[in-house]
Amino acid sequence: MKKILHVDDEKDIRAVAKLALQSVGGFELTSCASGQEALDCVADTAPDLILLDVMMPDMDGPSTFLELRKREDAAGIPVIFMTAKTREDEVGHLLQLGAIGVIAKPFNPMKLSEDVRMVWSDWKSGAGDG
Repeated sequence: MKKILHVDDEKDIRAVAKLALQSVGGFELTSCASGQEALDCVADTAPDLILLDVMMPDMDGPSTFLELRKREDAAGIPVIFMTAKTREDEVGHLLQLGAIGVIAKPFNPMKLSEDVRMVWSDWKSGAGDG
C-alpha cells in the first residue's frame, strides 16, 4: 500500500482528503496541519508521496517543499501541490520548483485518489525514477 503524507492547515480539508484517499483510494494516509509538522514527521512516516497545500500560515507549501528538498530523508519524495491558485504562471512556478504536479482545490473527493494516481503515474513513466 502506498503511503501519502498530506499537509493542509484546514481541518475540514484534511478530513475530506483522508476519507477520499484512504477509504476511496486505498492509500495509507498521514495528515499534518502545517509545514513544520510535516518536516517533523516525514522521517517517521517515510511517505511514497507528499500532497502539499500551497497557502498555509507560518510556512507555506513552497517553503515547506524547499525545506524537504534539503533533507536526505525527504529529498527524493515526489510532491504534488494542492491549491486554489491555478493560473498558468502559478502552476508553472510550482512545477519549476520541482513538484510532479498540481491538483486544483476545491477537489472532487470521489476523484482525488484517481487524480493523484494519474499525476504519480505520469511522473513515474516520464521524468521519475519509477
